Amino acid sequence: MKNSIFGVFYDEYERRLKIKILNSEIPHHIAVIMDGNRRYAGQLGKARSFGHAMGAEVTEKVIEWCYEIGVKQLTLYAFSTENFQRSEEEVDGLFNLINEKFLKIYSDPRTHEREMQVRVIGDRSKLPAFLNESIEKIEKATEKYRKFHLNVAIAYGGRQDIIQAVRDIASCISSRELSLEDVDENLISKHLYPATGVSVPNVDLVIRTGGDERVSNFLPWQANGSECAAYFCAPFWPEFRKIDLFRSIRVYQARKAEKKQEQSYRALRVVNFLGVRNYEEKTEEIGQLQSIKKQGIS
Repeated sequence: MKNSIFGVFYDEYERRLKIKILNSEIPHHIAVIMDGNRRYAGQLGKARSFGHAMGAEVTEKVIEWCYEIGVKQLTLYAFSTENFQRSEEEVDGLFNLINEKFLKIYSDPRTHEREMQVRVIGDRSKLPAFLNESIEKIEKATEKYRKFHLNVAIAYGGRQDIIQAVRDIASCISSRELSLEDVDENLISKHLYPATGVSVPNVDLVIRTGGDERVSNFLPWQANGSECAAYFCAPFWPEFRKIDLFRSIRVYQARKAEKKQEQSYRALRVVNFLGVRNYEEKTEEIGQLQSIKKQGIS
């Protein structure tokens, strides 16, 4: 009975949150650091693989929720370069799980109904052959889709991404395909992962679960450069709910409103300042005219 009552309140709260966020601007690009799978499993006395499996189920739901409310780009941090330091058993298990999910997305009719483009960002040379085959398969099948973009970061590190972009640009300059004058922000963005096709755009909102308040070398160029909003929450990734997503978007919208208000205040101060200056200039001009007029009369 108690759980039933709580469920009714939860559903009503979720409904109201959704109405509220849909009445304002939805972030174009959300990036998620899916943290806490292992700790979630640990508190339940389960194996780490159980936590990763539960987290993968939540990932599927988050893709659904983001598409549902109109998010256009979703980037998921699935496996960092630092994750290679984990045990061979855990790394192999993660790659098998990621491969399984890619094959599921490939065969899911909703992928094609939604026209969802799937791309992987990261150092693919570090991935096993079977996973690279699945990546190529899903990317090829969805390469022309543009309604919704799912970017999955695997074997990814932000600094490594920038380093490989700089090396690529330097090579192009050395071969005279580019000149130093060509180097600007847009060019660097084009050489970041995936380094083919359209680059990953600036991030509007970063979400991190699991209680840690750090971005862990995730999309530094796209996130830090755009001064995006950040939402850190306590639930482990397998516990992440739709209301957590809605709350994060509410934080983004509040930040946008604050920035607009601040810009309005600045514009008002400039207008007031210029208004005073103009008033003083006009007063001085009138005084000069009156003086000339008196001299003429005399």
